[in-house]
Amino acid sequence: MGPERFADVVEWFTNGFPRAVEAPAEAVKPWQEELERGFRRLENLQRLMTNPPQPKTGVTPRVEIYKRNKSRLYRYESKRTHRTPLLFVPNLGISRPYIFDLLPGGSFVEHMTRQGFDFYMLDWGVFGPEDNDLTVEECVTRILPRMARRVLESSGQNELSVLGYCMGAPISAAFVASHPEVPVKNFINMAGPIDFAKVGLFGLWLGKQYFNVDRFVDTLGSIPADMVKAGFKLIKPTMDLSTTLNLWWNLWNDKYVEGFQALNKWANEYVAFPGEFFRQWVRDFYQDNKLYRGELVMGGRPVRLERITCPVFVVGAKEDYIAPPGCVRALMDAVGSHEKEYIELPGGHISLIAGRGASVHCWPKVSSWLAPRS
Repeated sequence: MGPERFADVVEWFTNGFPRAVEAPAEAVKPWQEELERGFRRLENLQRLMTNPPQPKTGVTPRVEIYKRNKSRLYRYESKRTHRTPLLFVPNLGISRPYIFDLLPGGSFVEHMTRQGFDFYMLDWGVFGPEDNDLTVEECVTRILPRMARRVLESSGQNELSVLGYCMGAPISAAFVASHPEVPVKNFINMAGPIDFAKVGLFGLWLGKQYFNVDRFVDTLGSIPADMVKAGFKLIKPTMDLSTTLNLWWNLWNDKYVEGFQALNKWANEYVAFPGEFFRQWVRDFYQDNKLYRGELVMGGRPVRLERITCPVFVVGAKEDYIAPPGCVRALMDAVGSHEKEYIELPGGHISLIAGRGASVHCWPKVSSWLAPRS
């Protein structure tokens, strides 16, 4: 207590306390704001518990231009100021692709179409027991070549760019490397593991000495969605707790709550793996690292990453525990391209492609690299 304040107290005791002491407005304002946030928290909490609104995801206008079994190819509306079409290849299984078109203002697809790209997305589909014979080899040698041809036919162009995210990156890299007849002008890897010796905890769990993939697939047939979910939950067990705490602190913010609901819906809507796909994926990629070592053969063709000679752009995330930066960056050393660039951005595996951070740090860098090459 300073001397002036002490003198005031002495005067109050001597002459009586004033009836009311008005606090400065700048001192009252933070309390008023926090009180209002508290009311908003309670209102949103009550709404979430009693009548949670369903978020509208995947609203960017699109047209289905091709389907084959469970797979679908979509073309999105755009001004198409860039002539070279872009084929986006997401992960197969695990989760649904609407994460890339989550909400208006928070959509990678929306960003790319607004930048004038002729944007195509492959949706692998939701798999059941009838799809257990699907393999990685079929995806690389049959599905992706068909999709690429459809993109070229639909766009009327003679070249396309390919962008792979997560598992979609090594699968599409294998396709580009083994199909030189397909005119790929640019290749982008976003958070896709290439050197599986550096893939982290998943690589340890799936190692030959601990995991018998043949016995696993022969017993289960397909890999159930609940088991896929359990695997991702176990790799970071505190994630649900930290997510809930973040929700509470931001529960007053309607935009945050809307984004949370959309992302939470996606994060809990896991998709099963076809059995034979999982067998080949674990054995050839995680356990034997055949893609990076140049030992992979698909459809009778050797898959050599050095045969990728088009411009390459690689994006890693500093806090990615699913595809750590080292295993993603490895593509830079493996390809035969003269023009190649790697960037490492803040955030994790999901925040690289979705959320406020992605719209600031990642999406503009991808579109600005691709634009002059399209």
